[in-house]
Amino acid sequence: MRTKIGVSVQRVYAPAMQATDLRVALFSGNYNYTRDGANQALNLLVGHLLKQGAKVRVYSPTSRRPAFAPTGDLVSVPSIKLPGGRDEYKLARGMPAKIRRDLDAFAPNLIHVSVPDFLNHAAIRYARANNIASAASYHTRFETYVRYYGIGFLEPIIIGIQRNFYSRVDEVLVPSQMMGEILRDWGVKTPVARWSRGVNHDRFNPARRDMEWRRNLGIADDEIAVGFLGRLVKEKGLDVFAQAMHALDARGVRHKTLVIGEGPARDWFAQEIPDAVFAGFQSGDDLGRAVASMDVFFNPSVTETFGNVTLEAMAAQVPVVAARASGAVGLIDDGITGLIVDPTDIQGYADALQRFCEDDAFRLAAGQAGHAKAAGYLWEKINQAVLDTYLEVIERRKL
Repeated sequence: MRTKIGVSVQRVYAPAMQATDLRVALFSGNYNYTRDGANQALNLLVGHLLKQGAKVRVYSPTSRRPAFAPTGDLVSVPSIKLPGGRDEYKLARGMPAKIRRDLDAFAPNLIHVSVPDFLNHAAIRYARANNIASAASYHTRFETYVRYYGIGFLEPIIIGIQRNFYSRVDEVLVPSQMMGEILRDWGVKTPVARWSRGVNHDRFNPARRDMEWRRNLGIADDEIAVGFLGRLVKEKGLDVFAQAMHALDARGVRHKTLVIGEGPARDWFAQEIPDAVFAGFQSGDDLGRAVASMDVFFNPSVTETFGNVTLEAMAAQVPVVAARASGAVGLIDDGITGLIVDPTDIQGYADALQRFCEDDAFRLAAGQAGHAKAAGYLWEKINQAVLDTYLEVIERRKL
């Protein structure tokens, strides 16, 4: 059974093509030079496709010192550094003749785009000009970013760019039903299918909890560790996080703030919450230990399309307080696995955090419920759904 957004459809489908017939050209704005949830998902997808016998070629800006080794064949695309203090990210300058020749030689039968930049727009034009099936995956709510940098007047323009982008492919892959509904509200009529996210259950599980590690950071055993996990950039809701922690402090609630991650806003964030423990960037099993060693995970971000870090916390049996936004709705069962709060309701966040800090039974029960729900999120199953969608899109385009 495939589930379209808003309707469940039973299909008896025997594709003429097999996974081994697939030749996928994947376009990304950041495949591996800076680590984030979007490129982690893309690399895991490519790994699954290759394992099933598909051919994949990835086109993206690159750097001399990438955050991690890429999965599959990666072709470097000319790019420039983003201005405005965000030069850790790059913007591809479109599709030059050299890249087009490489794409011609690869001869894809499906083009997958993942970000509405110049390169990915050019990839859609290439697909349409050559009658090649296309799919777009939705990873980041760019229209929300401008709110954090004093240029909120650009939001309608960015929505318009995204509406045009997602309207020109054969299928859009969204991580949640809410994101499909948002696209529909924008006027996107392209068929929409679900590409959820999985979690590494070996890495993120309650057995990774390490009280000695907490003690070495100065967190007492009887202190409730309220954690933040993510890249330290303002669009992750750092301002709301800091305000909510101030409100919790004002109530005299015993807790300790634990911050996992690095980023350009670290110094600003440290000034806003000077009593917090900053454990820095963590990866691999160290990251699993850090997440499991939290008591509550607090994620006020409204920019995610899916709460990867929220799912990781749930898998580690850590209850969640999150913004009522696309990254939490549908993932968190409000009042069962966590608590969802209106995005700018500072006192509401403080209420939710206080409840978890002071009600041990509720906190433990929510953590256990989240752990049970996260067990169903398996990367292999989720990525196979994308492969099946590819095959269907190709067959549908032949009609």
